[in-house]
Order: sequence, then structure tokens, then C-alpha cells
Amino acid sequence: MTPLPLNLDLDALRSYVVGMECGNFALAAQRLCRSTSAVSAQLKKLEQQCGTALVARSGRHLVPTPQGELLLGYGKRLLDLNDEAVRALKGELLQGEIRLGVQEDFGESLLPAVLGPFCRLHPGLRMTTRIDRNGPLTKGIKEGSLDMALTWQPQDEGMDARLIALVSLQWIAHPDWELAPLLARGEPLPLVLFDAPCLMRSRATRALDEAGIPWRITFTSQSLGGIWAALQAGLGLTVRSTIGMPASLVTLGGVLPSVGTLGVALLSANPPSSEAERQLQALLADAVHRASASKG
Repeated sequence: MTPLPLNLDLDALRSYVVGMECGNFALAAQRLCRSTSAVSAQLKKLEQQCGTALVARSGRHLVPTPQGELLLGYGKRLLDLNDEAVRALKGELLQGEIRLGVQEDFGESLLPAVLGPFCRLHPGLRMTTRIDRNGPLTKGIKEGSLDMALTWQPQDEGMDARLIALVSLQWIAHPDWELAPLLARGEPLPLVLFDAPCLMRSRATRALDEAGIPWRITFTSQSLGGIWAALQAGLGLTVRSTIGMPASLVTLGGVLPSVGTLGVALLSANPPSSEAERQLQALLADAVHRASASKG
């Protein structure tokens, strides 16, 4: 007789997938509302079922082994299908349309982990997503062309803005770019910034002015991609958060004045009117918290 195929334990698989997304199983245990020992036991059970190690340690972080990486892709699809089936049986599949705006800093780093699973869980839901800067997104909320937006905390008090995280701002440059010689000679620091108006542009120039450090703007851009490219070319330094920062860049600590923190907010013209909007807001808030914790 042909042996029956192995049935993977979905609870153990969920613990593994969430653990890899969080980077450690202590955070995974918090998200799953279980003890760390219970999650670790599930990982061991899954490794026994698969007959191979799924996790390896790289410094302070956990990474999937080659076999673990293979299982990770299948595991996400299995869990998405399981969750969709449960929602369908309970009549909980979401319908309707959401028009979402996302600030550039969060687009590339957060959206794949949030929108992909969310849309697969709710295939009847229509999503329209726009990545832009704070100003156009705030305008979209006011004019009604967007239902919600994930942005840096706006200065406008006349809209519903839910603060979901405080993110540290950093001076960022290429690792080969040298700050010390410029400071020693008293030369203006070359800044790479967005066109005005820009919250972080204002933070950078005000901090340098208050510290009596001269500066000049050497590169301006209307896109975050342009900022990162200019920094990688060694054209100067900038102020941003490390969320979405390319691995080829570094933060400059200790020498330059602090630029503090900046709030991340969920904007909406009105309180969320559908279960779809409430679920998406919760997922975005969770993704921001995890990203800011991992970069902190």
C-alpha cells in the first residue's frame, strides 16, 4: 500500500511562520497569546514532522534554514487558505472597497507583509493603494479620494488622526561618507532632503541651526527612492527613520544633534465604517509596531 502523506500540524506551522516574521519566538508567543515554551514545543514538533531543522541562529536573530525557507513559502499559502476557508464557512469574507494611501517610507517595507495576506484572505474585497508623500495623502483624505492613510503624524488638527507609534529619527549616510573632517574644518554639511514642505527637512535644518552647525542643501528629490540613491552615491546625509532604510546605508550616532521622534498615524475622514477597514487598520498598526521595534 502507498503510505499516507504527512499532515502538517497547522497550529505548529502558524507558530513557525509568525516566529520567522517576528525574528524571534518570544514576540511570536505574544502575538499568538501563548507561552514562549509552548511555541518552542510546537517548533520542535514541526521539525520532527518534517524530519529536518527549520531554524538557525544568525547573531541575535533567527533565520530559516534552506528547508525552513522552502516550508515558509508553502506554510504561508496553507495558512492563508485555511483562514479563508474558516471565514467563508462563518460568512466572514469581507466585501466592498478600500482606498488606502501609504507614505513612501512604509510602502516598500510594510505593504507586502500586510496587503498580500489581507487580500488573499478576502478575495471579494477591492483594494486601491496609493504611495505618496504626507501632503498629497492628507489632501486625499480631506477630499474623500482616500478612505484611510498611513502617514507621518500631520500638523493639521482638523482630521481624525490615530497615533499608532513613535519612531526615532536618525541621521543617515553611506558608510564611506566622512563626517568628522567637515565638522573639524567647520564646513557646511551637505544635506540630501525632500523638496519643501517636509517634516524631516524642517527637523534636520532646525537641529543644525540650534547646534550652530552650518549646512547646505546639495540634493533635493520628490521621491524617497531619489533620497536613498543620493545617499548611496555619497552626496551627503539626511534625516529619516530606519524603517525601509537600504542595508547599504548606516546611521550616524553621537556627534550630530538629536532629531527626536516622529509619530506614525492612521488618518481617516471618518471612523472606520466597515469590518474590512477595522481589520486593515489593525494589521497596519501591528506592522508599524513590529517594524519600529525591530529597528529600535
